Amino acid sequence: MKDSDELRLGRKRAGLTQTKAARLLGLSQAYLSLLENGERAVTSRVARLAGKLYGLPYALPLPARPEVSPSSSDKLVRQLAGLGYPGYAHVRPRSLANPAQVVLEAVTLEDRDERAARAMPWVLSRYPDLDWDWLVDQAKLKNAQNRVGFLVSLARQLLDLDKLDPNGAERLREAEWRLESAKLVAESTLGRRPVSDREREWMRENRPELARRWNVLSTLTVEQVRLAG
Repeated sequence: MKDSDELRLGRKRAGLTQTKAARLLGLSQAYLSLLENGERAVTSRVARLAGKLYGLPYALPLPARPEVSPSSSDKLVRQLAGLGYPGYAHVRPRSLANPAQVVLEAVTLEDRDERAARAMPWVLSRYPDLDWDWLVDQAKLKNAQNRVGFLVSLARQLLDLDKLDPNGAERLREAEWRLESAKLVAESTLGRRPVSDREREWMRENRPELARRWNVLSTLTVEQVRLAG
């Protein structure tokens, strides 16, 4: 989805007229119209303001070269709270973050939090309009396409079961196909790495078919995701 489309759809979903939205964003109505029609580039400042106003974190700017900081585990939890994840409703949220960046950070942290990883299918199902080009490209650069693909498949199953957002399910299905076409042969883990060969073998033998398909060591299922959310 183009930036201009996200801006226009975000305003409409927020129930704002172009005139009122322009005033709240500190823009002229004519300029906002140009942005929404794709006749002017959406700047990172406007995207940030619109994301906050419309409640559309997927409209927030994404870094060209994302880096994971040592304190990312705690930051990730606060970002999830900011995105509205029910499992962290008790946590004081961090400033709004783009869900695509949150997913990437969750699967690339060295010391991945399994509970936070369980939140990712919820994030993907809640924000299926995120920037898939960016997320798929970054996942491939970081050899994380199997982990992201597994989470996308869980999110798609979640939407298929609830039957509340068929358009979102279709977007997730398209992302699944893109990630599967770049799937790695190497085995990867989703949360905490197995501490022994015996534990690794146990996970390999007891993982669900979906994890086996993506060559990921995880026992996470769509039923667990629903309970966690």
